[in-house]
Amino acid sequence: MTLSWNEIKDRALKFSKEWADTSNEEADAKPFLVEFFNVFGITSKRVSTFEHRVKKLDDKDGYIDLLWKGTILISSRVNG
Repeated sequence: MTLSWNEIKDRALKFSKEWADTSNEEADAKPFLVEFFNVFGITSKRVSTFEHRVKKLDDKDGYIDLLWKGTILISSRVNG
């Protein structure tokens, strides 16, 4: 389903209002990203992987919040 610019704008405004007071990144990261993709009519489950494991430069394991291969990488963690 292709969304019109006005539908995306309406969804984005609704999304921003719903998430304006969110303060717990750890608990809300996945629902936030699912709803963010929904603004554009994209089902995140279809295109992305949550908590994708990666090797960090120091050879320790790390995790990327969301990976859509070839399109976007989202990681909010600075440490850990």
